[in-house]
Amino acid sequence: MRFFLVLLVVFMAGITSSFAADHAVILAYHHVADDTPSSTSISPAQFRRHLEYLRDNGFTVIGLDTLISSLRSGRQLPDRAVAISFDDGYISIYEQAFPMLQTFDYPFSLFLSTQPINDGQSNYMSWQQIREMTDAGVVIGNHMIDHPYMLENKQGESDQQRLQRLRQELLQAEQTILKQTGQSHRYLAYPYGEYDAAIKAMLSELGFVGLAQNSGAVSSHSDFLALPRFPLGSIYANLETAKVKFEALAFDVEQMGRLSPVTGDRSPNVTLKFAPGNYDPAQLSCFANSKPIPMNWLDRDAGLVELLATEEYRGRRWRYICTAPDLDSRRFYWYSVQWINTAD
Repeated sequence: MRFFLVLLVVFMAGITSSFAADHAVILAYHHVADDTPSSTSISPAQFRRHLEYLRDNGFTVIGLDTLISSLRSGRQLPDRAVAISFDDGYISIYEQAFPMLQTFDYPFSLFLSTQPINDGQSNYMSWQQIREMTDAGVVIGNHMIDHPYMLENKQGESDQQRLQRLRQELLQAEQTILKQTGQSHRYLAYPYGEYDAAIKAMLSELGFVGLAQNSGAVSSHSDFLALPRFPLGSIYANLETAKVKFEALAFDVEQMGRLSPVTGDRSPNVTLKFAPGNYDPAQLSCFANSKPIPMNWLDRDAGLVELLATEEYRGRRWRYICTAPDLDSRRFYWYSVQWINTAD
């Protein structure tokens, strides 16, 4: 009998480990409505399809606080773990998304810009509605007071003065959230997904976790001052493409000599160091604006590769995205490099 008990313990341990993981995905939504700006919107029908797909295909939806604390402490997560987040505090989240998420019994988080809520703007939730959601277990994060461009100096303002202003606004918004909801997780979702090395240093000093808007999975190796999230509005709300992102795996990547996404170069190169993983480096592909970007392997054994821009990229923000298929499944490793040109 003892022999069979030992076998059972070993077998159960094997099952547990096979379903444990050191990675997860964070999804980022804004409006859940048919009549809001398309660039940041998903329709209620599309959003329901996302939730149904997660339910029916072996995903575990967890709270953002559980995800962050587990990865930082080295605790394993379920494989295919997903956290759902919303930015800004729009009324459609309360009217459309909240009832659906309650039906599916899915936890989620809200990142709030406090001033529009304080002002009672009609397209935002009220604090009373937000408290109803926190009573249901919703995690509240910080999205600054009035959703500023954090890289922009006000007229006559120096960089140092801007950082001091941002520090005050960040802490003021956090205090308002604490007063209104009783929560202070010290999570900041960067407005517009914009930050630089100085802002990250400020967050580190204040004990905040930073969340960005460039795509990718997260793991214990991720930068907890700029965790990637998959934005799922506009064309990216399409379930066929979203499916791949739901089950993405995290590369362990180091950006060599690059501390900030801010650049004055319209065609910047970058060198990345990919740690070994369950993928073939020969199958690594990188893209910019959906077009392949040339890759110069500096040291394939060391995972060192340079991405070579071949065109000028317009706009204020753009990304280089790298993927590789997992050797044992149909899933993909996913990583993105964020670029911000503040001249636009």
